[in-house]
Amino acid sequence: MSKDKDFFWPSYVDLMTALFLIMLVLFVLGFKRASDKQRVNEHLISDLKVQVQEKRKLDEIKAALKRLESNYFEYNPTYKRYELKFPVTFAPKSDVLPYEAQTPLVKAGRFLLREMQSIKNDDNVQYLIVVEGRAAKDLRYPANDPHNLDGPAVRQLSYSRALSVIRLWEEAGLRFPSNLEVIAAGSGFRGAGRYTGSQEALNKRFIIQIQPKIGSIGK
Repeated sequence: MSKDKDFFWPSYVDLMTALFLIMLVLFVLGFKRASDKQRVNEHLISDLKVQVQEKRKLDEIKAALKRLESNYFEYNPTYKRYELKFPVTFAPKSDVLPYEAQTPLVKAGRFLLREMQSIKNDDNVQYLIVVEGRAAKDLRYPANDPHNLDGPAVRQLSYSRALSVIRLWEEAGLRFPSNLEVIAAGSGFRGAGRYTGSQEALNKRFIIQIQPKIGSIGK
């Protein structure tokens, strides 16, 4: 009988030790899982706070840009951008602003500057004001004709048309602050929202686009 007890007792101890180790391992795994879950939740909460902050800022920017709708600018829902409301058409192969367009353009520039300055900018959000010059194809020739090649000369012409607008604003004394980056661009025969068909000649123009730099939101 004593032999049986001697034999049973060590086995019981080993069993309890094994159970203790198992419970210890389960506790450690459970604690780690809970800690990992907590870190994940904290990370998700942090990301959610950033997203809410960015959403609020975007809503604020959207409301501020809506004030641009006026006699000078209008919203194009198809291309989701604000554009100059009145047309400015250049003479063929010319980058000289029509005289009759200069005064309205200066007024539009002053209005744009005033409205952009009124946007609350505690978060240092930056904006791109893109003046995009364009060019029109010569409908006397087929689309694939060398006369309608979207080459360097066409791109330079369209860029020069955009630059003429910026220079007009500078000569009128308009000075945009550092958070409003005004850049000239030339899209030649390309670009979204072009006139087509019999209205191709209307592309001898430029458009003005205002976009927030998304990367500067939430910093």
